[in-house]
Amino acid sequence: MDTQKEAFREEAYELITELESGLLELEEAPDDIELIRRIFRAMHTIKGSGAMFGFDDIAGFTHNIETVFELVHEGKVGVTRELINLTLSACDQIKYMIDASGGGKPVDDDRSNEIIASLKDLVGVEMEVMEAREEAESEDVIDDGAVIATYRIRFRPSADIFSTGMNPILILNELRELGECDITAYLDAIPLLHDYDPESCYTYWDIVLTTRKGPNAVKDVFIFVEDNGEIDIEIINEESVLDIEVERKRLGEILVERGDVPPEKLQPLLDHQKPIGEILVEEEVVSRGKVDSALAEQQHIKKVREKQRKVAQASSVRVPLDRLDKLVDLVGELVTVQASLSRKADIQNDPELSVIAEEVENLTGGLRDNTLSIRMVRIGSTFTRFERLVRDLSGELGKDIAFTTEGGDTELDKTMIENLSDPLVHIIRNSIDHGIEAPDIREVAKKPVKGTIHLSAEHSGGHVLIRISDDGAGLDQEAICAKAVENGVISPDGELTEKEIFQLIFAPGFTTAKVASDVSGRGVGMDVVKRNLESLRGSIEVRSRKGLGTTLTLKLPLTLAIIEGLLVEIDGDKFVLPLSSVEECVELTQEDVNRAHGKEILNIRSEIVPYIRLRRLFDIKGDPPLLEHVVITDVDGQRIGFVVDNVIGDYQTVIKSLGKILKDSIDVSGATILGDGTVALILDIQKLANV
Repeated sequence: MDTQKEAFREEAYELITELESGLLELEEAPDDIELIRRIFRAMHTIKGSGAMFGFDDIAGFTHNIETVFELVHEGKVGVTRELINLTLSACDQIKYMIDASGGGKPVDDDRSNEIIASLKDLVGVEMEVMEAREEAESEDVIDDGAVIATYRIRFRPSADIFSTGMNPILILNELRELGECDITAYLDAIPLLHDYDPESCYTYWDIVLTTRKGPNAVKDVFIFVEDNGEIDIEIINEESVLDIEVERKRLGEILVERGDVPPEKLQPLLDHQKPIGEILVEEEVVSRGKVDSALAEQQHIKKVREKQRKVAQASSVRVPLDRLDKLVDLVGELVTVQASLSRKADIQNDPELSVIAEEVENLTGGLRDNTLSIRMVRIGSTFTRFERLVRDLSGELGKDIAFTTEGGDTELDKTMIENLSDPLVHIIRNSIDHGIEAPDIREVAKKPVKGTIHLSAEHSGGHVLIRISDDGAGLDQEAICAKAVENGVISPDGELTEKEIFQLIFAPGFTTAKVASDVSGRGVGMDVVKRNLESLRGSIEVRSRKGLGTTLTLKLPLTLAIIEGLLVEIDGDKFVLPLSSVEECVELTQEDVNRAHGKEILNIRSEIVPYIRLRRLFDIKGDPPLLEHVVITDVDGQRIGFVVDNVIGDYQTVIKSLGKILKDSIDVSGATILGDGTVALILDIQKLANV
């Protein structure tokens, strides 16, 4: 039961995210019937699942919110900002209830009562009427997970259903989501063209549905159209495995059972040699459409039974993150062993062993890619949280701000997304408080009164780029420099580039705000943002124009577990540089050094590229080889070279955390075990470039 409760908590958190997203959209489009329906369904699922798994407080509380939105759908209550505010508060309260059920802080029941009372005051007598005529329904999932049921459904909507804002196709699609579904459309009621009304619905449907859901789940699909047509739902089978007799039902039996053919008209025709369906149509006992529908039901039962025999029903499984982490660790160990096997095959020069090693390498690569893909989730799943943040905070500050997003389908490691949440929250809060001006100031500056904050995500090679842009006041370079001088961060006569000036905002305790507020201005946060991003092997870049806005770009690796690396050597010691940052490798001769006249720069195709000698930086004794190699990398848009003795080649790098001795090293982000059992350090080129 504990496992089921944990599954409910996870699903409920997802549903609350969906609820908040729907509510924020509804505020912009209060007459969107599909949004209202989506919100209602999410509430209904939370309520029903909560009741089934013993979360009676959540079910009871949510039932009140669900009742309000049923009134909204019926047009008896309008969508207002106050209603949205109260419903968002209700979402927060449900979160607290879920947290409390998992051992979190106890829930304030008074707050629950306040929200319900406020909703009743807002809705008025309509809610009392609704409560008087409805009873809370129990959840509709059949208790035994192995039990499935097959339903026969006839859905004949009223001709004027389109005028209510409903689309029957959406209902049919929702039925398909419940399980195995076959649908037959009846077109015999469609009139000739001169009698045809394009605003009327003439089609009706027979549906055969096999699902693990109970009757209430099926009925709920029609919850908003039950008064706009004829809906007949009948269970024709409910077994752990479909009964073989159901499969053997003949076409005539199904038609009689449906009431489409009288039994007395069927019997005289059974002795004919033709298929009974053809005979019934020829004798005008039943229409061709009804025969086709019965045949579809017959085939549906057969198809479902065959699928049960051959394969298990496809499903998704919720897996605790620590199990995924363990799986990734094991795959990492396998990658290391595979590298050892490949090295052994090369040393022994055994063709048979080489073939085996190559096959193991292919299988390991496929397993690695699939394992890492399991941890990848859409970054858009976190966007709703920021929509809520912008809405609430801009309201508190008296600002009008639109929040837009792009690239929500971009995937990133789940751990990465979780660690990104707090930095993004702080950046967006800063954009709201410091970036976007008050409406009157924007009006004077001849800018749109409504400001905009845009959050986007996109893949770029082996990285993900996340951009947070605003069209606010932008950064004041003079004010930043003056504050940096005041704080002793830079000298008064220091000359900094624009990029270097913007990087000053990440200094600990740095702020240009004259007055600290509850939101920001205390000099705490941006340094933590940068530190958190660097712990994820990421970087942050700032671009801004005074009066026009600011854009912060976060560059992050796709995963923290396994990376493609470039293996290099210095005096016998091995090091790894992230291959995603490597652009090319070039040779460095003594002639190149002499030509630079003591400066550590290299001319590559008429471009001057500075380089860093890792041998000197790491204080490695001995003389370098006559022919050295320079690994050219891209660090924050700037090309920088790293001089090594030898470039060995690309290497599948399983990242291991550093021990206590090296954990505070600023130049190393991790380590990896090579095929021969030796350890290679993974270099942090971002930090090396800033040494």
